Amino acid sequence: MAAIGKIRSWGPVLAAVIGLALFAFIAEEMFRSCEATSNEKRQQVGEVLGKKISVQDFQALVDEYQSVIKMTQGRDNLTEEELNQVKDQVWQQFVNNTILETETAKLGLTVTDEELQNILKAGTNPMLMQTPFVNQQTGRFDVTQLTKFLDDYKKMQSQPQQAQVLEQYQQIYNYWKFIEKQLRINTLGTKYQNLLAQCLFSNPVSAKMAFEDQNQESDIQLATLPYSAIKDADVQVSDADLKAKYDEEKEMFKQYVESRDIKYVDYQVVASAADRAALMKTINDARQKLESGAAPAEVVRKAQSQIAYTGIAATKRAFAPDIAAKLDSMQVGQVSAPFETTYDNTVNVIKLIGKAEMPDSIEYRQIQVGGETVEAARKTADSIATALKGGADFEALAKKYNQTGEKQWLTSSMYESAPSIDADSKTYLTTITTAAPNEVKNVEFTSGNIIVQVLNRKAMVTKYDAAVIKHTIDFSKDTYSNAYNKFSQYVSENKTLEDLEKNAQKFGFRVQERKDMYNSEHSVAGLRSTRDAMKWIFDAKAGDVSPLYECGNNDHLMVIALTNINKVGYRSLDAVQDQVKQEVIRDKKFVKAAEMLKGVNSLDAAKQKGARIDSVRQITFSAPVFVQATGTSEPALSGAVAAAKAGQFSAAPVKGNGGAFLFKVLNKKQRESAKFEAKTQEVQLKQRAIQAASRFMNELYLKADVVDNRYLFF
Repeated sequence: MAAIGKIRSWGPVLAAVIGLALFAFIAEEMFRSCEATSNEKRQQVGEVLGKKISVQDFQALVDEYQSVIKMTQGRDNLTEEELNQVKDQVWQQFVNNTILETETAKLGLTVTDEELQNILKAGTNPMLMQTPFVNQQTGRFDVTQLTKFLDDYKKMQSQPQQAQVLEQYQQIYNYWKFIEKQLRINTLGTKYQNLLAQCLFSNPVSAKMAFEDQNQESDIQLATLPYSAIKDADVQVSDADLKAKYDEEKEMFKQYVESRDIKYVDYQVVASAADRAALMKTINDARQKLESGAAPAEVVRKAQSQIAYTGIAATKRAFAPDIAAKLDSMQVGQVSAPFETTYDNTVNVIKLIGKAEMPDSIEYRQIQVGGETVEAARKTADSIATALKGGADFEALAKKYNQTGEKQWLTSSMYESAPSIDADSKTYLTTITTAAPNEVKNVEFTSGNIIVQVLNRKAMVTKYDAAVIKHTIDFSKDTYSNAYNKFSQYVSENKTLEDLEKNAQKFGFRVQERKDMYNSEHSVAGLRSTRDAMKWIFDAKAGDVSPLYECGNNDHLMVIALTNINKVGYRSLDAVQDQVKQEVIRDKKFVKAAEMLKGVNSLDAAKQKGARIDSVRQITFSAPVFVQATGTSEPALSGAVAAAKAGQFSAAPVKGNGGAFLFKVLNKKQRESAKFEAKTQEVQLKQRAIQAASRFMNELYLKADVVDNRYLFF
């Protein structure tokens, strides 16, 4: 009994221990769950209507879209700007498709396989014309070609020995699946939009009113008292005025996506005087060598020019704009003085080696000649050339050597923009571009010969053989190091926005401001390599100052201060005070202007009050009138004129965007060319309503709880 009593005395302690153990177990599971959720969130690019998309899935969509562009445009790579556009398009498609699929699922709208087959059989959808399955004779999409391709593709899956062909088929198949997916979603969107359209009607009464609004014209004499004639200092604006106006227009200040306001210092590192002097020495040495007749290709290469010398004459379009602009004014053999180009930050020198009128397009045909040895190829080529010069049939000889010898065209744009041209290619191009019509040329290459016959030369243009030295005005490592140390000192000594602003001028820097920055943007201040800065901006708190960022093309230094976070909801009066104040000032100026015009019942009386008198013709209710005296569009004036009768003088001043107005209607008439047809007008009204309804996606977007985290990954 004593033992039991002792155990009972420990009861509260045991209960506490057990409770702590249970809490530790639950807390551990909670922590694991939170950690898993946090890790999952870190991998999410975004979310729409609760549907999440991971970075892997988003990248797969981007890769798919890239592949389509590369295939349809014959591209190998996309620029950074183009890739950003692709990412934006993919994100927008994901958002729109998710919203559309959710809304149509509620209504039971789908696109069946049968419907898709009917679209393919009809072959009229514009997207189908972008596929490889267009009949070249009819110019129409041919579903039988698609069916045959899909059958062939399926058979090839079991034939791995045709790997290269299968790869080509796979590319086309992937492209077709992309088109098919787009067809389905577009058709679904059309169904949804058509459903909305069936809810919109018109009637003869509204049709008649709309017709009159469009076609009843009024000519008036207008008295204008611009707000600009009243000084801002003569208008008193109180806090109560601002608050009242803010409450009146509060819906205008609703923000649907969070944004950030920042101030930043962006310092671009540029070449120092010493850097420029060293570069100019190199450029002037190269210029002297060009003048002395040194080999242009070697001089250009040693000067580290951005543009290699090919020795092939080219049209002006093949040269950079700054180079092309100088070619016509130069003499053959002349070497230009060094000149700078601001837009690409380069110093340039040009030597015009040759200038001639040459064909822009050349029609030719050829026979490639090979052999067991180079000597054998040369011997065969000699016999072919001799036979052709003796009158042999070109195509017959080509077929003898398993070639077609068909005619083909070579244009300047096909070769003149090449970054470099090897010796054999140069020999080949020189031969074709200089050969006379019907002349047969036997061109020797390292590994064989080509027999070429030029058939036609068209579009004679001026071509230039020019050696160009184009060198970026770069800064040295020492210059960058000095700039970095200076900027680093500025950042380390100024930890607050107040200090950054106060001491910027002392260091030679300038603080800039950017309001309403969104996380959907790809860069800060339009600079490359600012992804880390973007992450900081959307993770920081108001008042925080960032670390130093190296960005741009490794030539910019940046520090950022987050000044404000504009959260979703209504912006505060402080955030929009400048805009609200201008509205209040305009209102008060109208009150003053109306007081000045009080009792005025004629244009002469208005003129005596300082108003400007003008004639304005052909005013309709459906279009806001533009007032020359204020430089503003005035829909309120259009409405007031439409409500007045011919000969009537306005009963009270009209409050406009740019001033106060009085007017007299000189006449009102219907446009002579306009004829009212109720059915036609009703159709037009319905089409306008449908067009307005087509913006349904904007409304659905605002309710879709869209979360965009792309800035964390891209």
